[in-house]
Amino acid sequence: MTSAASNVKSTASRAADSKPLEYLARGGFIGYGIIHLIFAWIAFQVAFQGSSQESDQSGALQTLAGNGLGKTLLVIIVIGMIAMAIWQAFEAAIGESGEQDRAALAERVLSGARAILYLYLAYYAIKVLQGSNASMGDTSQNKSSTLMDSTGGRWLIGLIGLVVVGVGVGMFIYGYKKKFTKHLNTGQMTHGTRQPIIRLGMAGYMAKGTAYAIAGVLVVVAAVKYDPEKARGLDAALKTLAGNSWGVWVLGLIALGIACFGVYCIAQAKYRKV
Repeated sequence: MTSAASNVKSTASRAADSKPLEYLARGGFIGYGIIHLIFAWIAFQVAFQGSSQESDQSGALQTLAGNGLGKTLLVIIVIGMIAMAIWQAFEAAIGESGEQDRAALAERVLSGARAILYLYLAYYAIKVLQGSNASMGDTSQNKSSTLMDSTGGRWLIGLIGLVVVGVGVGMFIYGYKKKFTKHLNTGQMTHGTRQPIIRLGMAGYMAKGTAYAIAGVLVVVAAVKYDPEKARGLDAALKTLAGNSWGVWVLGLIALGIACFGVYCIAQAKYRKV
C-alpha cells in the first residue's frame, strides 16, 4: 500500500469511527424503522381495505408529510439517512489493498449498495418535504416506458427484473440463515431480547425478500408483455397480490414481516455494530 493510499485509509477510518456520525447513524436506524412500520400499515390497508395509496417507501414518506409533526420527523429522517449513507460509504471504501477474501469484498459491495439506498430514500424524503408528490412507482414506470421504446431497452428492463429477483432471493436467504446477526452486538443483548430480535430480523428480511422477488418477476413480465404498469416495483408487486383472493393473505403476511423489520431496525439503533 502506498503512503498516499495509507493516509487516505487512515483518514477514512478515523471519520468512520466518529462518535457524532455514529449517533446520527443510530438515529437513522430509528427513522428507517419508522418508514417500514408505516410501509407495513399501508400494505395492510392495500390488502384488506383496497387502498390505492402508494404501497412502498415513498408512500410511507408521503404519509409522514401529512402533518407538521410528520414533516419534522421527515427532516430528522433525512439527516439520519444521509448519516447512514456516509457511514456505509466509509464501510465500502475501507479495506486492505489487494484484499482477496471474497466474503469481505462482498460485504464492501453490499455496504456500497446500502449507501446508495439510504441516499435514495433521503432524496425522496427531501422531494416530499418540498411538496412534490414523489412516487417511486411512478418513476420506475415512466423510466420503463421510455426504455421500452426500443428492443434493447426491453432487454435491459428484463435484465434489471432478473437482478431484482436475485436481490429478493438473496435477501430471503440472508434472513433465513441469520447472516444479519454478524452485524449485531449480540453479546450486549439480554437473554430475553436476543432471540426475539433475531426472529424479527429473520421475518423482516424474508418478507422483504419475497416482496422484491415478486416485484422483479413483474418487471420481467412488463418487459415481455410491453406493460410499463407492471414495472412499478414494490407498489405493483403488493397491489398485484391484493388483486387475488389468496394473494391478500400472502400480502398480509408480507406486511406483518415488514412491520417486524421496522421493529428490528429500531432495535439496531442500540445493538448494531457501527
